Amino acid sequence: MTEPTSRLPVKLHRRVCLVLTADALLAEELLARKKLAQEVVGRLSERVLLIRPGRVELVLEELKRLGHTPQVVGRPA
Repeated sequence: MTEPTSRLPVKLHRRVCLVLTADALLAEELLARKKLAQEVVGRLSERVLLIRPGRVELVLEELKRLGHTPQVVGRPA
């Protein structure tokens, strides 16, 4: 007889933007910024932030304003 498989809760997000930072400290710095923090829906890891759907342009503008040079890998059609 086999033991039942344990289940992990999973949350599915659609049409979201991921911000991958160089290190965990930079992610913390971005979260400390009120304007950026309100656009973050969650944190997938120490370095990956999940951004609200439709807010990627605002986040990109704010990152550039702070002196960062974000690289955009793909954009929704």
